[in-house]
Amino acid sequence: MSLFTPPRPATAPEKRATLTQRIALLRSGLGTFREGSYGQTMGRHGFRTLPLLKKRWIFTVRDPELVREVLVKRAEDFPKSGLMDAMLRALTGYSIFVSNGEIWGRQRRLIDPALEQARVRDVFARMLEAATVATARMEALADTGEPVRVDMEMTRFAADVIFRTIFSEPISDTAADRVIAAFEVFQGVAYAHGMLGLARAPSRILPGWGRARRAARIIRKAIDEPLRRRLADHAAGRPTPDNDILAALIGGVDPVTGTAFDGDELLDQIAMLFLAGHETSASALAWSLYLMAEAPEVQARVQAEADAVLGDDQPAFEHMKRLGFTRDVFREAMRLYPPVAFLARDCPAGDRLGKKDIPPGSVVMVSPWLSHRQAERWAEPHAFDPDRFGCPEGKAAMAGGYFPFSVGPRVCPGAAFALQEAVLVLAMLSRRLRFEADPAWTPVPVARLTLRSANGVRLRVFRRAEG
Repeated sequence: MSLFTPPRPATAPEKRATLTQRIALLRSGLGTFREGSYGQTMGRHGFRTLPLLKKRWIFTVRDPELVREVLVKRAEDFPKSGLMDAMLRALTGYSIFVSNGEIWGRQRRLIDPALEQARVRDVFARMLEAATVATARMEALADTGEPVRVDMEMTRFAADVIFRTIFSEPISDTAADRVIAAFEVFQGVAYAHGMLGLARAPSRILPGWGRARRAARIIRKAIDEPLRRRLADHAAGRPTPDNDILAALIGGVDPVTGTAFDGDELLDQIAMLFLAGHETSASALAWSLYLMAEAPEVQARVQAEADAVLGDDQPAFEHMKRLGFTRDVFREAMRLYPPVAFLARDCPAGDRLGKKDIPPGSVVMVSPWLSHRQAERWAEPHAFDPDRFGCPEGKAAMAGGYFPFSVGPRVCPGAAFALQEAVLVLAMLSRRLRFEADPAWTPVPVARLTLRSANGVRLRVFRRAEG
């Protein structure tokens, strides 16, 4: 089987003006890498707003041992970066996604039990409902010959899944449209402002600040409305669901401090769960469909597996473990296009990593994008090859250099959830539909809050012939 090599951003020139470097970083975190970045153990960039100000350094780490040192062995010495807080505060508050120290510990103790409500077997029925709706929507768009924005369709699907899991109700079409449009605005502006924070530029006076905050309010309102309804029903003693994430969060008490989430904290945590629970999955699913469309042999194998495992039956939880190749397709999509391309950590006191001294106040970026494409670890690192996960070399590379859900104490607790919803919807779509690349379109990968295509993911969709 010939391997498809999907596009990646052009590598930066070996020598370039500082202004060019800054502009590239504001557009996408991928725009500053040179070809040598994929082989180095650590890289370094410096930023400052004015010539007289001291540079602030950002180090990108991709050596497996250094990755483990930052994310696992010495995680407390490298707390979650304030850059992420600067990007997300308007949307998620000081939630578990950006918090540190004792605040993070309390939030984690309250949230972990709530996420027990999202065990993959228990939420399968809700995932199936959302996947059935998504498949029907995609079928309605098929056979027109016009390209379909499959990234938007996958965003709608993933938002519906997490909404059902949190609130025990589907997201309405109106709310989904508002949230998707608002997040498109928020993501670009918030990312640029966060990067300007590297140079200590005051983001409040920059263009787009107001637009980003308005977009964040739209998203929070869509989440706050069902939250307020539930809290009102709970306070009035009316019957409410008792087996979703929200029920567990409302009833949760921290065993150490004896405290619970209050109203504002509750909204912050739910906004974080909604964002993390749908945006990353939507990104990886859109890239999965794109890669399948560009690799017809792979797509045919996914279709054959869906036909053999699901047939014409209603998908069941027991089917999931038999969809192994579909799972590997999704894992390979996350290798090439990890939903979160950079994991930012601060180095407040200064330190030493490998052979480099890290000045106090520097930012350490662990980059799944770079680690997943290191030629020293991966055969044909830029090629799409789902079979690599079944060979000894691929398994060895995964052990030290594959972490799309992060690793260590801040590993994503929803990894199994995301993997199951992805395999389910990919199998259900493949059972009914065929995807073809649009010859007039080429994706432009950009790393902002998540790794998306700057010009969307457009594919042609066709119903498969019966039999």
